[in-house]
Amino acid sequence: MVKAMAATYEWLYQEFTDGVGDAWLCAAFVRDVLPGDALRRIDVVPGSPMEGEGFGVAAYRAKGGTALVEYGWGGVLRDQAGLLSEGSAAATVRVTIKGADFSFHENGDLITTFSLYSYRFREGTDPDRFQSDVADLGLHGDGDEPGHTSAALALAERAAGVHLSRAAYSRTPLVGSTVRLHPYV
Repeated sequence: MVKAMAATYEWLYQEFTDGVGDAWLCAAFVRDVLPGDALRRIDVVPGSPMEGEGFGVAAYRAKGGTALVEYGWGGVLRDQAGLLSEGSAAATVRVTIKGADFSFHENGDLITTFSLYSYRFREGTDPDRFQSDVADLGLHGDGDEPGHTSAALALAERAAGVHLSRAAYSRTPLVGSTVRLHPYV
């Protein structure tokens, strides 16, 4: 099996970048869970229209499970990763003006989380679980290079075992509104 590298997700990073290097992306990869089930786990009604400024989550069927992309302020997926991982595993990547971080949950438990700017301050029940992958992807240093977002997405794929291809992303996703959920309310 070929391991995901930063280049694997450069296209997704570019999709959520403003052209001068500022990214706004919140994504979750959930193992062995269908898109509708993933949305329901975080109390998002599948098929409900995105409201206001387009606040919602898009769920894509991906190899190994579901990939979710949040539109809006970027907090629901990260905050609800424990629910997404019940009976499974979920990896999240959030890059916004509020911060940039990675987290991995398994069966509702936080296994590891760290800032993309400071790996040394990781937390969780097994914070070193992906240490070799982190080193392989160049995430072990402190910095804000644009490649950190693509590398974090590759780590999410490795951790959760879910691959989001360009082809899967180009398909119409199942969407649901997050307007009534924290941190929006």
